[in-house]
Parts: sequence; structure tokens; C-alpha cells
Amino acid sequence: MAQLVETYACSPATERGRGILLAGDPKTDTIAYCTGRSVIIRRLDAPLDAWAYQDHAYPTTVARFSPNGEWVASADASGCVRVWGRYGDRALKAEFRPLSGRVDDLRWSPDGLRIVVSGDGKGKSFVRAFVWDSGSTVGEFDGHSKRVLSCDFKPTRPFRIVTCGEDFLANFYEGPPFKFKHSIRDHSNFVNCIRYAPDGSKFITVSSDKKGLIYDGKTGEKIGELSTEGGHTGSIYAVSWSSDSKQVLTVSADKSAKVWDIMEDASGKLNRTLACPGIGGVDDMLVGCLWQNDHLVTVSLGGTFNVFSASNPDQEPVTFAGHLKTVSSLVFFTKSSPRTILSTSYDGVIMRWILGVGFGGRLTRKNNTQIKCFAAVEEELVTSGYDNKVFRIPLNGDQCGDAESVDVGGQPNALNLALQKPEFALITTDSGIVLLHNSKVISTTKVNYTITSSSVSPDGTEAVVGAQDGKLRIYSISGDTLTEEALLEKHRGAITSIHYSPDVSMFASADSNREAVVWDRASREIKLKNMLYHTARINSLAWSPDSRLVATGSLDTCAIVYEIDKPATSRITIKGAHLGGVHGLTFLENDTLVTAGEDACIRVWKVVQQ
Repeated sequence: MAQLVETYACSPATERGRGILLAGDPKTDTIAYCTGRSVIIRRLDAPLDAWAYQDHAYPTTVARFSPNGEWVASADASGCVRVWGRYGDRALKAEFRPLSGRVDDLRWSPDGLRIVVSGDGKGKSFVRAFVWDSGSTVGEFDGHSKRVLSCDFKPTRPFRIVTCGEDFLANFYEGPPFKFKHSIRDHSNFVNCIRYAPDGSKFITVSSDKKGLIYDGKTGEKIGELSTEGGHTGSIYAVSWSSDSKQVLTVSADKSAKVWDIMEDASGKLNRTLACPGIGGVDDMLVGCLWQNDHLVTVSLGGTFNVFSASNPDQEPVTFAGHLKTVSSLVFFTKSSPRTILSTSYDGVIMRWILGVGFGGRLTRKNNTQIKCFAAVEEELVTSGYDNKVFRIPLNGDQCGDAESVDVGGQPNALNLALQKPEFALITTDSGIVLLHNSKVISTTKVNYTITSSSVSPDGTEAVVGAQDGKLRIYSISGDTLTEEALLEKHRGAITSIHYSPDVSMFASADSNREAVVWDRASREIKLKNMLYHTARINSLAWSPDSRLVATGSLDTCAIVYEIDKPATSRITIKGAHLGGVHGLTFLENDTLVTAGEDACIRVWKVVQQ
């Protein structure tokens, strides 16, 4: 069996020009956000304590904790709302489809009996409120003509609902049953977020016209606004109240977060501007925020969280981030201290993770190109994208040096470094095998079959090349000369991954027809067969440091660990390791496996052999 030890969670899905929603549960200091088809729930005081709810069929858009903290309501781009248990087996309690398009915001009533949702009604209703255990509607919500971006419930009686959206309006409803009372037409651009103060006395709207306006909570009349002195110079995307209803936090496209004091006359006076560290460029625009207990949380367009202390805002914020796209490769640095993993996603992001700590920073390359293939040793990164170039990048701690590029004559489908002499690399393209010494091509061998994968021995004297026809060809390497030594036939699908064992006595290969095979290197006979327990293409392979275990990761969302000395039937299966498929694997120790996948998360598992 395998036990989940750590999760390095992904960042929330962001979109330029739109705010994102963070939900909070102050009792447990937990936040929830959406990415892909997952809802991520993680603790602010322990970012490694994260888990994902992955039962939505469409991309998720918003999740909210119920007032008692026992339930979570989450919604997706199809208009579906699911209410599920937060603890135990996370059973589904109810499922509704209140809107015919994407749900943009969702709020619970303070008594936990009703839910209001807003979004894109596709020509029908843009806002609905319903009783969550029966689905019966509670009121009519007229007054909007375009997508409704935000909504909120008044947290005290008498209940009210407020909404705002792309028609530049904020609407005020009385109830229940809720009826349209009046429209607020004070903004001149999209109204991005609307929030009631926890005491229910007032609510605030923020807009792309750079204004924040404050209204009476019971009547909906305008009573104040945020000062233009020291105000935002870009669209304001999100706002969050302090628990005492005396301050608000706002974030904007101008890359700043500001704390405002709400005075007795309901005017907003700037208290301070929070300095959010960034990486430069549009990725530093702030698109989401949450004020929870003593935490001021901001999220940037690039997915970086900054957590400030409300009682000591001058203190350096705690920063963590994650991937936004599929994590395609993992590299573990065995000699580094602290123990470090590098992960890459195809959008060109390289993250550093420290075991037991989590996020260790982002490696910034000067040429931030997409990454298709990736290999690394302690002092160097080797990458290739979707063109003919291979980049060799020196690595000094967290800093990437100037990249040297070399044209290999085709788009690489595998990069392999000879670990004992990493200046030597073997690159394969669809139709050729290229040998590199540092950044110089020393030989190019054209072949008459289609190459799909390859691997090179640690001493650089032998290579195994896999083809579209399922055959493995073994080459000896002497200087700049490749000589074909043997042809191995067993696979019935295109080869997807090949890896030498750490003791170099074996190598493993996997194919698109869900089969993996372990071969003895000396005799070139099959050492372990019948590794046929995946239900879809195998994407990746990894060996344990003692060469006794081999792991496979597949498109079927599972990772399987096989013991070389036992039959394949005595496997250990990690079901549902990653929604959408497992793409990256590496062993840290003989009993510790790291997996990465399409859900942009990285998970560390303890493998317990029977």
C-alpha cells in the first residue's frame, strides 16, 4: 500500500482581466480555491496540509464553506452546484443546476439553509437563490442584462442579497422570498466584487473604474467611498472585510494590495499599501484576496500567494505558489542539502520544492520558453521546447545563468544526460539521434524508423532507442560513433519511456498500449513481464535507488509500483494519484515515491511493501 505524506498543491486558475475567489473558514484557518476540475483545500498555517476534491465534470469556478464548516458548496463552468461533506469520505449531499452557464460566485446564507449563485445565465436568469437541501427557489432576481460577477448575502437579519456584474450595475434585493428593490448605477465599468461587512451594517463594491463605493446594508443607499488619495491606479478585482467590519483589503491590476480604514462616516481612508514581492511583468497583477483572522492573503495572476500578518503588516510575507498547468517532469537532486525536487510544466515554469517545507522558489530563466523535455543535474539544466533548439543553462543555487542553445535539426522528443559525465547528452528527434558534448553537436545519425523515446547509460557508452513500431534498438557509443548492437521485440505499442536502473544491470521500457517490461542488460532477456495493470497509455517510469522497485505512471490516473524479485501480480497500486493522468515520477528513497500530473499537483507517497 501507499500512504500520502505531502502534497505540493497547484495554484488557483487565473485569467487576465478577471478576479478570482478565495473562500475561507476562520475556525480552522483553511482556504479553498479552484483550479481545473479540482477544488483545493489547504491550511494557511501548514501549506503542505492540502487535499483536492475532484468530482466535478467541468472546470470548477468557486467553492465556499458552509457557516458551520461541515459542508462545502462548489460550482463549475456548466452551472452545476455540488454540496458535499468536508470530512470523512466527502459524500455528495446534493447536486443542482441553478444556472444554464458558468457560475461566477456563490454564497451561503448565514443560517446555512440557502445558497445564492450568480454568473452567466446564457440569456436566462443570471442569479438564483435556492434552499440547498431541496433545491426549491426563493425569489425572483430581475434587473441584470449581462454576466453577474459577484453576489453576497447579508450576514444578519433582515436578510438581503446584493449582486453586481458586467452591466456596470449593482442590484439590491429584499426577502425572503427575494424581490428586486433597486439598482445602483454609480460605477462606470465592470463591477467586479461586492461584499457585506461581517456585522451586516454596510456593503462595498469595487470596480474596473478604480473606485470602491460603500452602501448601507439595510437600505442599499450610498453612504461613502474609498478615498482617491493613494487609491488604486488600475482595475480593482477583489475586496475582503476584516472580522471587526472596520477595515477592508483590496487588490488591483496595478500590482498593489491596500488596507483601508472605514471611518464612522463610512468613508475609506488609506491605512497602508502592502508591498507584494513579485517576479516582474503582468504575472504580478493581483487578482484575489482574503482577510481571515490575522492573515491578509493576496493572489497574483501568476498564481503566487503572499500571506501578510494583519497585526504586523511590516513583517515579510509568507510566499508560496504552485504550478498552473500539467506538471510534465520531476528531477530529484540526491546530493543537495536541503533535499530538493525540481518540477516543470509545459508553460515554461520551473519550481523548486524542499522536502518537508514545500515551495522553495521559482527558477527564472532569461528565455522563458515552453518546456517539452527536461533533464537536470546539480549544476545544470537542459531543456527543449517546441522548436529545434536545446538549451543548456548553468544553475547556481536559485539563479539560472545565460543559456547556450544548439540547433539539433528537429524537435527533440527525449533529452538524456549521462549522469557520470553530464557534459555528454543524447538527444533524439523523430528521425535522428544527436550526440552533444556541452553545447556542440558531435554527431547526428539519421534512422529509417520513427523514434518516440530514448535513454543513455550513466557512463555514456550505450543507448536504448524506442520506436513507433514498438521495437527497442540498442546502440553502443564510442566517441562520436553509434553502432546498432541488438533489436528487442516485445511491445505492441509505441514506446513512451525508457530508463536504466541505478545499478545499470537492467532497464525498463513502457509503451502506449499500457504495458511495461523490465530487461536484463547483459543477456537482453526479459526480467519482469506481465506488467499490464494500467488501463491506458503509460507516460513515465522511475526506479528506486536500490534498483529493486520500478514505478509506472499512466493516463488512467494511477501509479503502480512493481518489485523486481516478485511477480507483477504483487504490485502496489496508487489509484487516482492525479486527476487527468500521471506524467512525472521519481523516487526519493527506496520507500518514497513522488508523482506529478495533469492536475498540476505534486504528491509524496510512502510505499509500504506487503
